[in-house]
Amino acid sequence: MAEAVKYFVGIDVGGTSVKEGLFTEEGALVARASVPTPPLINSAGYDAVVSGIDQLMAEAQAGADSVYGIGLAVPCPVPADGDIRLQANIQLNAPGLMHALEAHCPNAAVKFGNDANAAAMGEVWRGSARGKQSMVMVTIGTGVGGGVVVNGDMIEGFVGAGGEIGHMCLNPDEERTCGCGGKGHLEQYASATGIVTSYREECAKRGIEPVELAGPSDSRAVFEAHAAGDEAAAAAISTMCEYLGRALALIAAVVDPEAFVLGGGVSNSASQYLDELYAAYRRYALSVCADTPIEIASLGNDAGIFGAAYMALRAAEA
Repeated sequence: MAEAVKYFVGIDVGGTSVKEGLFTEEGALVARASVPTPPLINSAGYDAVVSGIDQLMAEAQAGADSVYGIGLAVPCPVPADGDIRLQANIQLNAPGLMHALEAHCPNAAVKFGNDANAAAMGEVWRGSARGKQSMVMVTIGTGVGGGVVVNGDMIEGFVGAGGEIGHMCLNPDEERTCGCGGKGHLEQYASATGIVTSYREECAKRGIEPVELAGPSDSRAVFEAHAAGDEAAAAAISTMCEYLGRALALIAAVVDPEAFVLGGGVSNSASQYLDELYAAYRRYALSVCADTPIEIASLGNDAGIFGAAYMALRAAEA
């Protein structure tokens, strides 16, 4: 008689949608589902997530008792004790949701993790960092996040702030304030929002009008302007590379990873800046770290569900 398949669910909780994926132990994505993100604070919210799992299991023609692990990637720090204290973009009652999932899937280990950390673990499990024991992922979107993997394990930190790369202070003389309340943080220069801000400043210096921008984080328009020969756009992208290169060099001196992996929306335009970023990194890096590769994430928007499922798999095996 064939051994029953063990399934693992990866759930990526975003501000607008909850993406769910069903995986085998080997990392094959069997089914996926998505539901609008509800307030995850009561039975109505929990039921929405559970209904997504039911959709996955129906597609796999299996029952909830075949789920042996559920991982949730959430957009907030997750401390070592699992007590989530800071929630910026979601409403979440973690213990309540955990109990609802455990009741619905009685064989499942349930594990919460930060979304950027989950993306890093996804890339280690089945992405561009597959087979590596140490890596640092930098997710560059509206903000800058990160995940640090050492000896195959995620560095989450005591209060869950491990990997908060975007809030490294690289310019203490900056007058503008970061979204977190600090000043001169990497996120202010290397995020999509930071690129647009730098571009507007460069246009003002030159007395020229910026290209049409869809919003404060429309870095795509800046990269398109750069491709068309816009000098202000080129200067803004150089600013991003300078700060990000210096940040990676500092990280390398502490972690010495096998590779850096860039993810997030801004990584889609990496062909326009990767050489310049690498040059900036090498200017600041310790000589023995100068050749550390900087790679592009391969899982795209699925990195979170892959990583969440991998966290669940590891929790089930522990």
